[in-house]
Amino acid sequence: MENQLVLVIDFGGQYNQLIARRVRDLGVFCEVISSTTPIEEIRAKNPVGIIFTGGPNSAYLPESPKIDPAVYELGVPVLGICYGAQLMAHMFGGTVEAAPVGEFGKTTTYFDTSAPMFAGLPAENIVWMSHVDYISQVPQGFTITAHTDNCPVAAMQDESRKLYAVQFHLEVNHTQNGNDMLKNFLYQVCGCVGDWSMENYCEIAIEQLRQKIGDKKVLLALSGGVDSSVCAALLSKAVGRQLYCIFVDHGLMRYKEGDEIEEIFGNMDVNFRRVNAQDRYFAKLKGVTDPEQKRKIIGEEFIRVFEEEAKKVGKVDFLAQGTIYPDVVESGLGGQSAVIKSHHNVGGLPDHVDFEDIVEPLNLLFKDETRRLGTLLGLPDFLVWRQPFPGPGLGIRVMGEVTPEKVALLQKADFIYREELAKAGVDKGLSQYFAVLTNQRSVGVVGDFRTYDYTLALRAVTTDDFMTADFARIPYDVLEKISSRIIGEVQGIGRMVYDITTKPPATIEWE
Repeated sequence: MENQLVLVIDFGGQYNQLIARRVRDLGVFCEVISSTTPIEEIRAKNPVGIIFTGGPNSAYLPESPKIDPAVYELGVPVLGICYGAQLMAHMFGGTVEAAPVGEFGKTTTYFDTSAPMFAGLPAENIVWMSHVDYISQVPQGFTITAHTDNCPVAAMQDESRKLYAVQFHLEVNHTQNGNDMLKNFLYQVCGCVGDWSMENYCEIAIEQLRQKIGDKKVLLALSGGVDSSVCAALLSKAVGRQLYCIFVDHGLMRYKEGDEIEEIFGNMDVNFRRVNAQDRYFAKLKGVTDPEQKRKIIGEEFIRVFEEEAKKVGKVDFLAQGTIYPDVVESGLGGQSAVIKSHHNVGGLPDHVDFEDIVEPLNLLFKDETRRLGTLLGLPDFLVWRQPFPGPGLGIRVMGEVTPEKVALLQKADFIYREELAKAGVDKGLSQYFAVLTNQRSVGVVGDFRTYDYTLALRAVTTDDFMTADFARIPYDVLEKISSRIIGEVQGIGRMVYDITTKPPATIEWE
């Protein structure tokens, strides 16, 4: 890609990818790299700007993440955010220490609007703070450009060396005018021209795929999710029937999704094969209740089925994967976070499929960019904008043992839930929503009969980044309609509950 590039250098902050997304949304291509990346590699990338992320450490401690001082000699503007600001101050001889009063959440901040980053903005803004350390004295050559009642250096700059720093998180929605501050840095300070667009990416990606693949075969495991579907559509435009798509239907999809996938890709100019492996999966899952074991069984069986079908294709030159940029970043940065559960996506590289190389045409894109690309490629909206769906499918939304009968119950109930949210127009304000069939039964009365049926849980959340999430406030009348329909139409479900737990402490999925 011959676009201008801004580098986000990660110091362990939770918002590293969000910063990159904000930069790209402003029309500038951006990559996330580790703070341990050698300076030679940084120089070779020829960035027009560099952004330091936040992080959980104290900049003055010897064991905290550092950066090669040579980064400041590249002649490229640098913006430090939170920990990145403190690290910059510490490296240039300023004083960083534990603050008498930490700041968390929305904080009134006062700005010097003559500073390039804050030009044209109000002199007073609400920003999002999250720090226990602060810069008590700026380094020589720096001037203070913002402060709060408790933080003397909420922002600083050294224009002569093109160094800028903010203590707050301008990348989150809670910071007023944060996007404008970032835009000022990109366009006024770094001189960006805004040459990154999805149309541009699409044209270049198709041409690059044609050049790389030539007249050879490409094999893709098509799950029907957004990433693999967009990957298939892009490869279809590039190489047509040289693409072989294998859709392994494990019987754990949402209501009629397998048929929808077959209808779309079976009519596309590719070689498409649907493998109905439901019986194999249910046999493997019989008696299994542990969610991690369920995940492993589903993932392992996927690889076995995929291998069997791939052999029927014969010699394959390329294996395609719908890997998107967040997956690349998380792998490349070697995250230190604790393992909460194994990744929702099943798969892994098959051991016995003979291929020369891997193609990952989406590995520069975030999820929202992948959706935009899917729309450009002509995929239907219901596929491009479908709800996030874990690779193990309903296998981890049916609690306890997974049986065909329980999956059928959940498919119908989940369909009604989604349908009623759409009818009420509530779905557009939600980030993710789905039903969970619990393993809990409870007593009920239908007519003159006693019932002892399953309890169904409904989950709906709102979030900007899926790292934190709030439960959605669905109107009671909509919930009432959903409950009435499900209990009336889905025999076997006798009670409904609504999940009002935030993330954290809960995860979005139940298992």
